[in-house]
Amino acid sequence: MILKIVFDTNEYAKKIIKSDTYFHTFLNKENLAAGILRLGPGGNDTQEPHENDEVYYVVKGDGFLEINGKDYAVSEGMSYYVAKKIPHKFHGNKKELVVMYFFGGPDT
Repeated sequence: MILKIVFDTNEYAKKIIKSDTYFHTFLNKENLAAGILRLGPGGNDTQEPHENDEVYYVVKGDGFLEINGKDYAVSEGMSYYVAKKIPHKFHGNKKELVVMYFFGGPDT
């Protein structure tokens, strides 16, 4: 089996618009997972705490990332760390929000 090496995250973000979900995990290995999350303006992030640590990188958009009850302003080019099992969600975006996520383990 050949491991995929190149991923077109722009294409994944476009496909999310037409799907019934707001995220897509494009790499899911034992020790690393990566994906893209897209929320339209005022979109609803319904994620639950994860079993692995996570890093977010904001590709574009605005709003807030609530981590364990505290809001952090979201802006393009910023990164955020969320420890495993900590409640978190994006909210309050007035523009399209596109975020890459990386798990320190599989996306479970």
